[in-house]
Amino acid sequence: MVERYYAKAGDNNGPNPFRCEGFVRDGTIARADREPVAIDTLPPFLRALLVTDGTVTKILEAYFWEPVVVDTLRQEFIVAEAAIAWIDIAAGDPIMVRRARLRGADSGEHYAHAFSVIRTELIPPHFRQRLIDREIGIGALIRDSGLESYREVMEVGIEPADHGALSDGVFRTYRIIIAGKPVILITETFPLLLYAAARR
Repeated sequence: MVERYYAKAGDNNGPNPFRCEGFVRDGTIARADREPVAIDTLPPFLRALLVTDGTVTKILEAYFWEPVVVDTLRQEFIVAEAAIAWIDIAAGDPIMVRRARLRGADSGEHYAHAFSVIRTELIPPHFRQRLIDREIGIGALIRDSGLESYREVMEVGIEPADHGALSDGVFRTYRIIIAGKPVILITETFPLLLYAAARR
């Protein structure tokens, strides 16, 4: 999945005001296999998730009113085969990749999947090892570290269902900047049918 980032431009992947403004009258987001989708047709809560700069796990817990568990499905160090401009990674740099699922502890619902690319050398040592050992999630790391951080949404869109998924996925990719440097790149994917059914 890391390959999706190799061809991206340094700042973003073209103009999309929704990713930085939130409200865009008559706005659309790209869909991989069809015409763009009108933003106002998406479930309202899902629109909010796409632009939030808060911790997604806590927002999901507040909305669905149950604990949300982060299951780490994959975590390993690899070597980048090409540059990832969004977080200043050059071909040949070591990176940590992580794939996780956000799951309702009571319902078992899979609320989101997340794929992350992490420059671990830029994370303070006392948090780095806890992250590597899976003692702490990325959201908890940012919340508890006390470091100055900023989340910048780089891309939003819709991907067709694949790999056994039952629903198209609405995704956002954002980078986390810590102490002025881009450190983490995350793509969160939300199953559209689940959020459409959860309209309130």
